[in-house]
Amino acid sequence: MSNTLRWAEFEKVQMHVGTILEVSDFPEARKPAYQLVIDFGPDIGIRKSSAQITVCYEKKELVGRQIIAVINFPKKQIGPFMSECLILGAVDQEKVILLEPNLKVQNGLRIS
Repeated sequence: MSNTLRWAEFEKVQMHVGTILEVSDFPEARKPAYQLVIDFGPDIGIRKSSAQITVCYEKKELVGRQIIAVINFPKKQIGPFMSECLILGAVDQEKVILLEPNLKVQNGLRIS
């Protein structure tokens, strides 16, 4: 079985830029995580997500930071919290480094 992804399959994944508006602790999570509120601009709107990024990031440094997330996966119930998008990051065991634009861009821009 090949792991090769067809181009049409990749195009179905909608990755967009958003700005983190709020960050709160998520004590009910099995692994340390934050609950995030993210603004993806007027066309997509505000989405919530849970992210296991507590090893590398403090809450105060995340507010206002732009991130990249997949917005068209199904919602996922994580304990009492409903995650509405998947924040992308590079994973090295317990460390997750967020993927983010290196210049400020408009919220909602699609990654292609």
